Amino acid sequence: MHNPGNATQDRFPAQDRFADGAQYIAGRLTKGTSGRTHTVVDPATGEDVLTYELAGPDDVDAAVAAAREAFPGWAGATPGERSDALHRFAAVLAERAEDFARAESLQCGKPLKLTREFDVPGTVDNAAFFAGAARHLQGQSAGEYSGDHTSYVRREPIGVVGSIAPWNYPLQMAAWKILPAIAAGNTIVLKPAEITPLTSLMFAQAATEAGIPDGVINIVSGTGREAGEHLVAHPDVAMTSFTGSTAVGKRVAEVATATVKRLHLELGGKAPFLVFDDADLDAAVHGAVAGALINTGQDCTAATRAYVQRPLYEAFVEKTAALMDTVRVGDPFAPGTDLGPLVSHVQRDRVAAFVDRARSYARVVCGGEAPQDGLKDGAYYRPTLIADAAQDSEVVQSEIFGPVLVVLPFDTDDEGIRLANDTPYGLAASAWSRDVYRANRATREIKAGCVWVNDHIPIISEMPHGGYQASGFGKDMSAYSFEEYTQVKHVMFDNTAVAAKDWHRTVFGDR
Repeated sequence: MHNPGNATQDRFPAQDRFADGAQYIAGRLTKGTSGRTHTVVDPATGEDVLTYELAGPDDVDAAVAAAREAFPGWAGATPGERSDALHRFAAVLAERAEDFARAESLQCGKPLKLTREFDVPGTVDNAAFFAGAARHLQGQSAGEYSGDHTSYVRREPIGVVGSIAPWNYPLQMAAWKILPAIAAGNTIVLKPAEITPLTSLMFAQAATEAGIPDGVINIVSGTGREAGEHLVAHPDVAMTSFTGSTAVGKRVAEVATATVKRLHLELGGKAPFLVFDDADLDAAVHGAVAGALINTGQDCTAATRAYVQRPLYEAFVEKTAALMDTVRVGDPFAPGTDLGPLVSHVQRDRVAAFVDRARSYARVVCGGEAPQDGLKDGAYYRPTLIADAAQDSEVVQSEIFGPVLVVLPFDTDDEGIRLANDTPYGLAASAWSRDVYRANRATREIKAGCVWVNDHIPIISEMPHGGYQASGFGKDMSAYSFEEYTQVKHVMFDNTAVAAKDWHRTVFGDR
């Protein structure tokens, strides 16, 4: 690795912005106390971006204490007051859009056009949505359901939420964790991935600038083993929300359930892309390339398994490979770049190993290598299409998390839907057909939390995101997320003013 060059600093001056540390506790940046440091690296160049002191258990304790102290005041604010604060927050995020885009591209390797047009606008929209949703924390209408009592339902905040976010969408995942939690009146401690903490810290700073009270949002930048486990196990944390791999999610569940916490898990995916023989082939090809390559394939909803009905199979493989070959791999900050590097050389090598092993049992149609020339120092990998793999093979069943699409044929509709469901995951899927009945059947029978028809990837703030099976449980975004971040309380009033009620005789005395 290198020291930060002028180009790295010009892209985003992380060293200057986080000179006071990479922990954000009670409204200010501080240094971690673990005694160890971590260096954020630009995956496009291998240059150092920021070296910071990692959080240890003491930092987690301080962040949880700040959140606990802030909770009564924030929970006691009116929905209108929380809504106003979130509207101001959305405005600050919009004003800082270019800063956020550049920081996200620098730490993740995302092309600027992706961060400018997807990550950042989506985050601003999430903030605006939850600003409005904060006023609509409603329960069931009051009514006399027993005849002698009036019942109603309250939704109340849970307390301190301890959340852990992944490295693939650091800004959006910070928003998905923080916004519904605080809109519902909770306070939060978020642990971003230690390799991509920049935009989570900036997000918390923007909240403070918008007038959200100190301690409502806290960030601890540390490792999962040290800071993450301590946060999940903390007795003052009432709920844990985790996004990441299924394997780590199982460990989070073990730790969280030991203290009987509310638990929300958004885990891995292996999204099927089901193309029926009446589909618009060109639309399916374009959708497959975009859906497979977004964020360099580092997306748990990315199209990873394309099942194509036999009459279209060969043409789909040929056209998809040809389109993938036109994708421009390069510097995320350069105009015209379509695909940046993976998040790290470790991740690039992991993806390459999947593809290399697949050569013994499948056909690598295009890609399958790291580019050289001026990109050799970065964590780049070419868009890759693999055909003729068996359904039970590693590249079909395991989450690769890179720019790799596997294509398999199927014959009957029954077979296509069966294959689409034949993994442990169930996060997202898509079906491609001009026949409304065929497509509707696929949406009913594919086991996934989101099924697109004739598209793949778009998400909106108003609709929920979450999975089935090994992809976890619970919902991000939408009003459904409040089901994760609120307690439902039944309140029941006696309307009779009778001391000796008739039902008491079932316990003592006679009629």
